[in-house]
Amino acid sequence: MIAATGSAGLLFGAFVFQALGYAPCAMCIWQRYPHAIAIGMGALLLFALPVLQILTVGALSALSTSALGVFHTGVERGWWEGPTSCTGSGLDLSQMSASELLPSASSSSSTLVMCDEVVWEFLTLSMASWNAILSAVLACLWLVAIAKNQRGRLLEIAEVS
Repeated sequence: MIAATGSAGLLFGAFVFQALGYAPCAMCIWQRYPHAIAIGMGALLLFALPVLQILTVGALSALSTSALGVFHTGVERGWWEGPTSCTGSGLDLSQMSASELLPSASSSSSTLVMCDEVVWEFLTLSMASWNAILSAVLACLWLVAIAKNQRGRLLEIAEVS
């Protein structure tokens, strides 16, 4: 539950930054989906459904958003190329409008955020970097929960024997 709450906090933080005017890029949005899944897994734990499967999906969600954060950080720092759809590498963007670059962008939005630009950082780490680090910590919490769950099952089996 702590890990699911952590994902809720990170997702809430992303929405707060967005409300403060830091528009997300496409890769930022991608990093939100696994957090939503992890939150859902936390909610399912309240119903005592198959715990091991729920914990596993939660761990995989946290690991995937962490991996996306690492990838996004690398794109921001120029360590590797990102998707051409949001970095513009190899494209001539000078003649394209925001609606051509991002078809889902509303006509009233003039903010175009490229995935290879750092728009905010704290202690020299971007939002993507912080997401990667904090999501890795959350993944560890999910993995600890899996280990405890399995240990409990082994103890139950040993008591029956």
